[in-house]
Amino acid sequence: MLRLALFPLLLLLLAQSAPAQCTKKMSDLPAAPELLGFRLGMTRDQVKARVPQTVFGKADPFGIVKTTINPYFDPTIDKTKFEGVRSISLDLLDDRLTSLWIGFDETFKAHNVEEFVKVISQSLQLDGNWTSWKSRGQQLRCADFQLIVTTVAGGPSFRLIDTAADDLVAERRQAKEEQDALAEAGGNGSESVDAEIVADKHSKTYYPAGCEPAKEIAGANKVTFKTAAEAEKAGFKAAKNCH
Repeated sequence: MLRLALFPLLLLLLAQSAPAQCTKKMSDLPAAPELLGFRLGMTRDQVKARVPQTVFGKADPFGIVKTTINPYFDPTIDKTKFEGVRSISLDLLDDRLTSLWIGFDETFKAHNVEEFVKVISQSLQLDGNWTSWKSRGQQLRCADFQLIVTTVAGGPSFRLIDTAADDLVAERRQAKEEQDALAEAGGNGSESVDAEIVADKHSKTYYPAGCEPAKEIAGANKVTFKTAAEAEKAGFKAAKNCH
């Protein structure tokens, strides 16, 4: 009876100690100043309109295009629009922004991970509890995106990731690996077909793939079959030197 009475209390304690789930969707994220006018899902043209100096390369086999914007080092970029920003990295999948990384310098108002978590949580109006990420970072997983906070070169940084796009890339990589494995195995998943078999009508012998006749078969006596079974059905026998 005592165990039965304690069970609901135990469940209550576990529920209270479990981390609260972030329920916000990336479409509901406000235009916070830390995002610098970027948002997940924006197109290549919209990125270009935001920073005309942006240069895009070719997409990789999975549809990903990566590019970096350096307000801290590029003299052609108006630094007043990116005050305290060292670097910006963008990943686009199928020409849509799916990953945004922004690194601030040491002059930014938050100087460590804990301070920046408070700033970005308030700015993006995030709910849920953060958890540790790698050795010194923090992460928050929400309905359809992930946010990671770390420090780089003395300044805070964060990465905003479209998790559905991440899953799609993983699926494409797996499909490519499976396709490559089938190619290495010498097939595409279907039953392999024998190479064309050459036969000699005069001697009634055939030569399977990889076995050549000692002398060239005269044109009038040369015949071909698709399979060894087909040759044998026609009354031909495999050449002795091919056994």
